[in-house]
Amino acid sequence: MQKASLPAAPAPAQPASCTRETAALGCICPALHDAADWATALAAATARFHIDTRERLCAFMAQVSHESANFCQLEESLYYRTAARLMAVYPKRFPTEASATPYLQNSEKVANYVYALRMGNGDEASGDGYRYRGRGLIQLTGRENYQRAGAALGIDLVGQPDRLLEKEMAALSACWYWDSRRINTLADQLGKGNDQAVFEKITYAINGGQTGSAERWAAYQRLLSVVP
Repeated sequence: MQKASLPAAPAPAQPASCTRETAALGCICPALHDAADWATALAAATARFHIDTRERLCAFMAQVSHESANFCQLEESLYYRTAARLMAVYPKRFPTEASATPYLQNSEKVANYVYALRMGNGDEASGDGYRYRGRGLIQLTGRENYQRAGAALGIDLVGQPDRLLEKEMAALSACWYWDSRRINTLADQLGKGNDQAVFEKITYAINGGQTGSAERWAAYQRLLSVVP
């Protein structure tokens, strides 16, 4: 996921109350065993990036919960058991069963191939595709994006990409991505009519498409009922 420009990261905010984040997590993923830790990480990150109105927070939580399978998946899976599935996900890269078969059940090989020479990555042999595969709540992907996010957050994510698997970094990188795409501006249009169309624009900014748009929208609607 590429960014057009590198925004300056806001200064760290004072510790924030977790009340709204706790309510949001209880609504959309009530079985989450580490909800308290997530609420703490999310409260600090959303405060830092001014995701602070009801509409902004509900939209953000609806999006990141979908992207991360309800805060349970912080790393992209590129493990495929069948050629048919691999061909369906990457039809241009794997147009035939013969081209897909050598990559089955090998996440590293798939990542290095499909992400080679993209998003600041080196060629297939460099290993950048797998090294900078999707991580965090919004699946930050590609060496260039790791470098941009790391520079904005003051963290060496190029040298330490697994930091994005930590709750604090996963939350901060997601909020940075949201801020870098100026999604608060879109979220501020919610509640003023035509909300579903606005929310679809937010989904596109996050996902690059409308995958899971109905589920994201339903989560947003539920969140509005519990987040003050």
